[in-house]
Amino acid sequence: MLNENGFNEWASAYDESVRESAQEESYPFAGYGKVLETIFQAASAGPGKKLLDVGFGTAALAHRFYSAGAEISGIDFSETMCEIAQRKMPKARLIQHDFSNGFPSVWKEERFDCIVCTYAIHHLTPEKQIRFLHELLAHLSDSGVLLIGDVAFETAQEREICRCTVGEEWDEEESYPAAEEWKTEFPHLLFRKISFCAGVFLLRP
Repeated sequence: MLNENGFNEWASAYDESVRESAQEESYPFAGYGKVLETIFQAASAGPGKKLLDVGFGTAALAHRFYSAGAEISGIDFSETMCEIAQRKMPKARLIQHDFSNGFPSVWKEERFDCIVCTYAIHHLTPEKQIRFLHELLAHLSDSGVLLIGDVAFETAQEREICRCTVGEEWDEEESYPAAEEWKTEFPHLLFRKISFCAGVFLLRP
C-alpha cells in the first residue's frame, strides 16, 4: 500500500493509470466511471449543498460537484493531490489530513448534506472502517447521505472469488468491504454492484 510519498509521486499519472484499468475492465478500477456517475446522481448535490469528499485525490468526482455549484470541502493525505485539486477548485475548502486518524478536528462542529468517499476507505482496516463510518454519519445533516464507492462486494465469498481470479495483482494490504459484513453494523445499508470488483454503498443518519 502506498504511503503519502508514494501517492505524491503517483499523483501526476494517477488519472491515466485509473483510465487504463477502467478501459481494460481490469482490477482494481473496472467500473470506475460508473461508480463515480452513480454517486454523482445519487448525491444530487447542487447549488447551496454542502459536500465533503473524503480522499478526493485529483478531484475527478469533487470537481463535478464543484461545477454543479455545491460548496466543496475535502480531505486527502497527499500534499500533491491537494495542490492538484485546489487548482481545479479554487474556492473549495481542502485540507491535508490522514483520515486513518479519524475525522479532522477542524470540522468537528460541521454538518454536511452529502459525504462521498471513492477508492479510499480500503486503506483502513475493517475495524477502523466501521468506526470511521460512524464518525462520518455523525457529520451528516438530518436529511444527508453518505456514499462510498470502492473495490467492493456483496459478500465475502464474492471477494474471495475475485481475489483468486486476480491472483498476484491483488493488493493484500488493502481491505475491501463486503456489504454483508457492514450490514451487521448498519442494517439499513444499501449496496449497488457496479462491476466484478466495484460497488457503491449508501447510508443515511
